[in-house]
Amino acid sequence: MDILDESKTVCRVTGGFTPSYAYPGDAGADLCAATDSVIPARGKMLVSTGIRLALPENHVGLIWPRSGMAVKHGIDCGAGVIDSQYRGEVKVLLFNHSDGEHFIKQGDRIAQILIQKVETVEFLPVDNLDDTNRSGNGFGSSG
Repeated sequence: MDILDESKTVCRVTGGFTPSYAYPGDAGADLCAATDSVIPARGKMLVSTGIRLALPENHVGLIWPRSGMAVKHGIDCGAGVIDSQYRGEVKVLLFNHSDGEHFIKQGDRIAQILIQKVETVEFLPVDNLDDTNRSGNGFGSSG
């Protein structure tokens, strides 16, 4: 039987390589590939991690790229929201922005998952919104 530190939030995991933090205090836990894969040049691939999670209620898992893969190999990821009620396999959508194939071996760290507490809000339709200093100024508006 597992011994749990009751002062910590627990996420139950089955299958694959259990996500792990590289250093104490890290925001993201590394996700590993369950199988060997090849991401084509300028292409994308859904890569299996083999894991299934039981996230705590009112939490979400956000999939983010590993900075080293992005900088060294041009590998990015997308479509990364894992809801707390989802129990299927976690897969990672990887994009290869380079001109060469990118080889992934079973056990390679391919992305990271950030577990965050979320609050559900009620959306209230209104005719107008309050003015702010930023107002409707969008991309590039802060300098």
